[in-house]
Amino acid sequence: MSPYKIPESVLVVIHTSAMEVLVLERADRPGFWQSVTGSLDSVDEPWADTAARELFEETGIVADGERIRLRDWQLANLYEIYPVWRHRYAPGVTHNTEHVFSVCVPRDIPILLSPREHLRHAWLPLLEAADLCFSSSNAEAILQLPRHFP
Repeated sequence: MSPYKIPESVLVVIHTSAMEVLVLERADRPGFWQSVTGSLDSVDEPWADTAARELFEETGIVADGERIRLRDWQLANLYEIYPVWRHRYAPGVTHNTEHVFSVCVPRDIPILLSPREHLRHAWLPLLEAADLCFSSSNAEAILQLPRHFP
């Protein structure tokens, strides 16, 4: 297994049917808020499996395919990796491809944060959640949410 992260990741926007969005504050960067994100564990890991794994690891939410279903937006964003996190990738890697998913959950679903990854969470109206996100691709995905939710 490589000591470096794979520059292919998922972004999972968690929301309610009323368009409240769950955002998480990073433990390694207090004040940086985001949706669920995470890299592939292996180059052949399916995107949906990565999204389900990261959703569970970061929030405790299980995408069971019935009541809680991941929606693959068939959208990928290419972005420059922030310099502060480039040491996690192989030398010379400067960009990451992020595949976007969303999941609609009941507002009262229990959220079990991974303390090594996140300090706290908040449910916010769509525009407030987008404004709070430090990542422009994350903010844009939140703003696009109504187009991907029936």
